[in-house]
Amino acid sequence: MSHHLLSACQAAQQLAQRTLRAEDLVRDCLARIDAREAEVQAWNHVARDAALARARALDQGAHQGLLHGLPIGVKDLIATADMPTTYGSPIYAGHQPANDASCVALARASGAVVLGKTVTTEFATFQPNQTRNPHNTAHTPGGSSSGSAAAVADGMVPLALGTQTAGSLTRPAAYCGIVAFKPSFGGINRAGAKPLSDTLDTVGTLARSVPDAALFAAALSGRHDWLVRPMGEHLARPLRVGLCHTYEWPQALSETQDAMQQAAARIQASGAMTLHEVRLPVDYELLVQAQTHIQLAEQAQCLAYERLQHFERLSPRLQGIMQSGVAVTAAQYDQAQALVARCRAQLADVFKDVDVLLAPSAAGAAPVGLDNTGDPVFCRIWTVLHTPTVNIPAGHAPNGMPVGLQVVGPVGGDAFTLAAAHALHQLK
Repeated sequence: MSHHLLSACQAAQQLAQRTLRAEDLVRDCLARIDAREAEVQAWNHVARDAALARARALDQGAHQGLLHGLPIGVKDLIATADMPTTYGSPIYAGHQPANDASCVALARASGAVVLGKTVTTEFATFQPNQTRNPHNTAHTPGGSSSGSAAAVADGMVPLALGTQTAGSLTRPAAYCGIVAFKPSFGGINRAGAKPLSDTLDTVGTLARSVPDAALFAAALSGRHDWLVRPMGEHLARPLRVGLCHTYEWPQALSETQDAMQQAAARIQASGAMTLHEVRLPVDYELLVQAQTHIQLAEQAQCLAYERLQHFERLSPRLQGIMQSGVAVTAAQYDQAQALVARCRAQLADVFKDVDVLLAPSAAGAAPVGLDNTGDPVFCRIWTVLHTPTVNIPAGHAPNGMPVGLQVVGPVGGDAFTLAAAHALHQLK
């Protein structure tokens, strides 16, 4: 029997009960990688021998924590002391950090087995590397957490780490048909992840179910209240869901429009939830532009060394991004941050009559082609507002490619948002 498609929660329970060996689970994941990696190309480095040795040690020792024996993938933007960390750039080919990133160290301390490093786009920007969508390898998996999303979706690993500065968790999860959890800003420590934006970068988790993503995040954050509990333990009344098309709705393709309509119908028919239309404040109309200015400016600063010392080794696309960032004036940056501050102050009004929002994750399903990773336009506002978000699979486009929607909660309401997302994902 193969164990690679067990949910993380199922595997964790069996590992804790010693009815499943970590070594067997790791071997099954490695076998899946062997069978599919040539097509999907999700991995930059697979630590086969180290992972098996770690699994055997865990099988022989005491239970380590929530992630005991669970294989994980680590986005190659995140430092690992025992594996190369290239940030998706030839500038750092063979680069070996001296230490693990905080999230990696915490995952290991909780019993995780690091299978290897998953492919990231170049410095987690918009220049793709080699990964393909496992549902159809002619389509992009999204980015920048391309390899992490593809590896989880293809059953190579139950859990993976990613990061988001605009839409780098949500969009690839939507394109690959899996779950992504972006916590409230700072919910998972980001020390050791290559910085792109001091005010936007967020470490998050990718999995095949909401409880799995929550399990991983709970272990990394120390917030065990993030473990998914039934909605009845949070609320004594129906869940109030706000249908939020956002100001970017004109860019939604027919498959996203259909997914929103179908989700609305399921909510209304559920009897356990109520549906409310939410229109965002007028200030939010300019929020995508503000987030873009902030990200461009901060990327040019965070990647100053690479920009100034190795400009010719950046892809032409990233060279253009760097030049656009340098061109953002201090006045434009300050104006953007001022708008963001006003919008964050209005979040309480946005959630006044609803518990969570349901919004598009992307314009549509994964585009054909591997030369771009799609547009994060539907993710930018929630990243800059620092809200927790959970992408949930929400159907398929006519060509069979997955479509996702995101559940958005108030800042700090991560535990509730995860529970609500799980409830919404379970609706039939």
